[in-house]
Amino acid sequence: MSETVQLREVGPRDGLQMTATILSTEQKLEWCRREVAAGLVDIEVTSFVSPKLAPQFADAADVARRAILIEGCRPAALVPNLKGAQLALEAGLTSLYFVMSASEAHNRANVRRTTEESLDEFRRIIEHRDTMPGKKAWIGSGIATAFGCTIQGEVPERRVVEIAARLAEAGADGINVADTVGYGDPAQVRRLVKAVMDEVAPLPVACHFHDTRGLGLANILAAVDVGVRSFDASLAGIGGCPFAPSASGNVDTEGAAFLLERLGLDTGIDLEALMALRQDVERWLPGEQFARGVGVAGLPRR
Repeated sequence: MSETVQLREVGPRDGLQMTATILSTEQKLEWCRREVAAGLVDIEVTSFVSPKLAPQFADAADVARRAILIEGCRPAALVPNLKGAQLALEAGLTSLYFVMSASEAHNRANVRRTTEESLDEFRRIIEHRDTMPGKKAWIGSGIATAFGCTIQGEVPERRVVEIAARLAEAGADGINVADTVGYGDPAQVRRLVKAVMDEVAPLPVACHFHDTRGLGLANILAAVDVGVRSFDASLAGIGGCPFAPSASGNVDTEGAAFLLERLGLDTGIDLEALMALRQDVERWLPGEQFARGVGVAGLPRR
């Protein structure tokens, strides 16, 4: 049997946060249902942020509550602060991702805090989670701009490793190393991701790559080489960060699944069903830029 690898769909959150068209709640839920039917069950379904800043997610609580009811779906949400985490937990979600940046400049632009203030906020989220009755929700943290920042420039690797260690110490259930602006290259990925994995072991480490400069899939391959078995991706490659210049272009889910399967890893994904969904998502989002690759060329005839 081949080794399994997790692909986590972030299109309904990361993919939609910069689109001009606001999808209806029903469209978002259809997206989730069809992802699950295609074998992709881990989905970041929404973000609990201010609707003034991100009107796409004004229906966050409704999407979360209804996504939980989709058989087989494991929905998660992005939360930038304690208030967002409280709302996500009240909606019934049991998987949350906190976001902070290794770049001081990007963290201020994105969540209006210093990195130290974000670390303090994460501790408050964990403390709040731990006071709740019943089974504890899984709360991980992404480290954005881990490979560099279009605002600040270089981000010292030792700072990324330090932040990962402090998040782990605060109670994170997992760490996600994110190339928010597409600066990373395979050599840097192997070096930095392995350093983070060594620092926080045995916590799971995932990766979130953008294909802004065409290295997204190469970076996934490099991360696989050092032992990563969990990756974020966005259907058709849509998405990016509205608070970082030139941060467009997530790795596309269909391209990532195709690569991982060709490496002999098992994603559990029906690629033809996923690409059929892509066609509808493209129709829902007129005027957006979409990734090419396998999603356009189709699967090889063999």
